[in-house]
Amino acid sequence: MKAEITGSIARDDGLERLLALEHHDPHSILGAHRDGNHLVVRAFRPDATSINLIVPNDAPRPMRMRDPAGLFEVAVDGRVSLFPYQLEIHYGGESITTYDPYSFLPTLGDLDLHLWGEQKDDRAYDKLGAHLREMSGIRGVSFAVWAPNARGVSVVGDFNRWDGRVHMMRTLGSSGVWELFIPGVGVGANYKYEIRTRDGNLLLKSDPFAQRMEVPPATASVVTESKYQFHDADWLAERARREWIKSPVSIYEVHFGSWRRVPEEGNRPLSYREMAPMLGDYVSRMGFTHVQLMPVMEHPFSGSWGYQVSGYFAPTSRYGTPDDLRYLIDEMHRRGIGVILDWVPAHFPKDEFSLGRFDGTALFEHADPRQGDHPEWGTYIFNYGRAEVRNFLTASALYWLTEFHADGLRVDAVASMIYLDYARREGEWIPNAFGGRENLDAISFLKKLNQDVYRLNPGIMMVAEESTAWTGVSRPVFMGGLGFGFKWDMGWMHDTLEYFTLNPIYRRYHHRDLTFGLLYAWSENFVLPLSHDEVVHGKRAMLAKMPGDRLQQFANQRALFAYMWARSGKKMIFMGQEIGQWREWDHDTSIDWNLIDYPDHRELQVLLRDLNRIYRDEPALWEADTDPAGFRWLEADDADSNMIAFMRVAPSTGRRVICVGNFSPVLRSRYRVGVPNRGFYREILNTDASAYGGTNIGNMGGVEADSIPWHGFAHSIAVEMPPLAVIWFSVP
Repeated sequence: MKAEITGSIARDDGLERLLALEHHDPHSILGAHRDGNHLVVRAFRPDATSINLIVPNDAPRPMRMRDPAGLFEVAVDGRVSLFPYQLEIHYGGESITTYDPYSFLPTLGDLDLHLWGEQKDDRAYDKLGAHLREMSGIRGVSFAVWAPNARGVSVVGDFNRWDGRVHMMRTLGSSGVWELFIPGVGVGANYKYEIRTRDGNLLLKSDPFAQRMEVPPATASVVTESKYQFHDADWLAERARREWIKSPVSIYEVHFGSWRRVPEEGNRPLSYREMAPMLGDYVSRMGFTHVQLMPVMEHPFSGSWGYQVSGYFAPTSRYGTPDDLRYLIDEMHRRGIGVILDWVPAHFPKDEFSLGRFDGTALFEHADPRQGDHPEWGTYIFNYGRAEVRNFLTASALYWLTEFHADGLRVDAVASMIYLDYARREGEWIPNAFGGRENLDAISFLKKLNQDVYRLNPGIMMVAEESTAWTGVSRPVFMGGLGFGFKWDMGWMHDTLEYFTLNPIYRRYHHRDLTFGLLYAWSENFVLPLSHDEVVHGKRAMLAKMPGDRLQQFANQRALFAYMWARSGKKMIFMGQEIGQWREWDHDTSIDWNLIDYPDHRELQVLLRDLNRIYRDEPALWEADTDPAGFRWLEADDADSNMIAFMRVAPSTGRRVICVGNFSPVLRSRYRVGVPNRGFYREILNTDASAYGGTNIGNMGGVEADSIPWHGFAHSIAVEMPPLAVIWFSVP
């Protein structure tokens, strides 16, 4: 074949926009195009000295520079249909040979774009972002990004010397999605999007759908592909059959970077793979049912604890690769432990490389600061009324549940999402269409999110951190609720800590703090949380909050845990509380594991282990957490003695456990409690046992019921109640 060179190309508007890197469809100029009885191949490679067109079984064809900006062209006579070719590009003394990115069809179809725009793509993360693909037999990476208001978008990375002139993207219809397939790029390539805005600014942005990021403080996205094979099919099948509201749930909350560290290596945190067996064995030995990981999604600032997310599809690279995190979750499942991930759809940071003002406009957030700025955290608030934003967040939630086999999401700061006036004064917020303070778009989003994730992932848990009296947070959408499975009982947490931090002499005046929560305990499916938020910012560590001398502090802490484990509601504590950490949590340092060398700390840990063991084995303590039939007060009014007594019931079997608590520093001898029937009431747990660091005051294994009416029953027991202690009795 003979190669013919076409004549000069006039600098029309299209070419001017191409050379300015602002063309919406560079493929319409670059690549191969039919021109009469031949094909014309054009390439734009600034700084190249020459380019040859390489066609299989033919001699190289030199391309003529048609514009000094770097536009090259060659006509291939006799060719009227597309054919495979490569470009041999020379830069001074260096040359590269590559397939032409502008010779490939789009990697996204009309249906993909329609589903994206309608919030109907459950797997948008498979289309947008960077993905290894094979196009026409050629391996490479397809890039796709949503930037509807950009004048031009380029992929830049270490594969093109971060030169935005080399790999300009095209828009696909009116979707606002820009796309390009780049042959030859592979796993491990670093990249970003270079975005030209309508006002002439140049932005360098990480990929919102990136599935891996560089280790902070670096901010480039990284091409990745999972090779991990899970081995948890049995776990997932069992999970799908589980009804968690009628199952034991005991959660151990963990901040990944500070659970354990390696002091011999600069005090570095453990990697995902190092952590997996250590955390799995520990949590299994302690008897917890779940681990809850504070956000492991990529975030730029470690001091945010992960709650200012920049990578909604990327595990933080601080601790390893995405497959390393998959391995950790798989190892937890192998040990019968569920994994709940903290997830933050309420707000995102303003870092220039991230989502904020992504294409030069308020894309993921509201433009009006009264809706789009979070005054408390200095972050942006998502625009939940925009279908693409809702699809982005829904896809993120589904990604962690589907691709990482997470067993649930704890959704952070729900109250800040559903109230337009959250943390705002009069005049700083915009009412909804009906003049109210409810964020109707956020409410609609949360309802559909919960419906979608439960439909697609049977047996998972969606847990809301919601701090107000909003009705029906954990009720199904068809019943008018938000559709979560559980809600943190923040009221219980505040009241309980208020009570236990008081000197016992004043507790009689605050007895309501123990009893009030039972007035609303069944209005939601509650988790009782003693979270990380309660042991930072001057609030003191949990043990340090307790009043009295050292012995009394430990006794109070033991009593708090035993009362909590007996009360209606699922359980959650933050790491370190189980060993009696004295100092506040610090995200840069490890838990003080050396404390378990001291008997009282070790004995507190043993108590937590036994609480979990008894709890998991006793259906009365969890079967009817969300049903008033599972709880009965026996003594709720003895404020002067700082005493309470209640009974837990498993309605399906009639199994019952009685919990008696003495929260005064005084021995209550022969304290009488009404019981449902005669027989021997076996003492199954006593926080004052010497094994837990107590004084060993108790009931010699149990108490025989007397035929003395009490508390509305025909029988009662007279118990020895040690100071600052809780005792559980099994009902015969």
